Amino acid sequence: MFQRRFGRTGRQVSEVGYGMWGMGGWPGSDDDESLASLRLAVELGCDFFDTAYAYGEGHSERLLGRLLRDFPDRGLYVATKIPPKNRVWPSRAEFRAEEVFPYDYICEYAEKSRANLGVERIDLLQFHVWEDSWSDAEPWRRAVDDLKARGLVGGFGVSVNRWEPENCLKTLRTGAVDAVQVIYNIFDQAPQDALFPLCRELDVAVIARVPFDEGTLTGTLTKTTTWPAGDWRNTYFVKENLEASVDRAEALRPLVPDGMTMPELALRFILDEPAVATIIPGMRKEKHVRANLAASDGRPLDRALVDALRTHRWDRKPTRWSQ
Repeated sequence: MFQRRFGRTGRQVSEVGYGMWGMGGWPGSDDDESLASLRLAVELGCDFFDTAYAYGEGHSERLLGRLLRDFPDRGLYVATKIPPKNRVWPSRAEFRAEEVFPYDYICEYAEKSRANLGVERIDLLQFHVWEDSWSDAEPWRRAVDDLKARGLVGGFGVSVNRWEPENCLKTLRTGAVDAVQVIYNIFDQAPQDALFPLCRELDVAVIARVPFDEGTLTGTLTKTTTWPAGDWRNTYFVKENLEASVDRAEALRPLVPDGMTMPELALRFILDEPAVATIIPGMRKEKHVRANLAASDGRPLDRALVDALRTHRWDRKPTRWSQ
């Protein structure tokens, strides 16, 4: 497992990390299977784990806490997120920061997450939604300063709304944010335009999420794919999105090199971007852990292939189903 510098924190982390949303209560998730997959990831060199209080109302955090107790000397990096007080994902432009992330609420959820994780200090505490208009709001800025000063949080980050990678640029310039989590993959290349250059300038760490475009870039979806009742993908992959996504994946398929899978190609494309500190694919099964972590082997993609993949950029705008 290769490592990369996590922005101005100076910390080295595995360039392929672990996204823990799926084990927070998705249909079909199993705690024993999840823990086995997490433990395997540590043994294979993964040390960056991203979770959130909202993933099962603390369930995913508690699973990570068990992993931390299993590997107390591995120096695992813990990143979690504060849910918006109004529990609306994504945020909306008309929302006020003082209502979504008031000071006392931020401190309350920092304590809840610390208790779930069983840690004295959270390495990275992120705001689970964001609007750039909140950049100068006093409550969250004061909470960041106070929690850092008390040694309860090492760094702060923002998780950017889907398909809005520039909706945080003013916030990053405040100097109060150490990391930004953003959707970046073969289709969603827009962060390269303004976000990544600013992150390089300010030495802000980039966490790339949704590397497989919610499953499209696994190459396994069809226009008739469905999910179990209660799975959020049933509301995300509405007909207009599912059909367009499958068409895009099929157009990409001829570029997948012999001996490589589409998910591996998707991860290697992201690793080609030096601004990215770590990728956080969701993994609930050991076979997925082995396959995804194997992409971190230091072998770059052919430049002509990268150039060809860049032509598959798909610029999208937030819509009613893009939660």
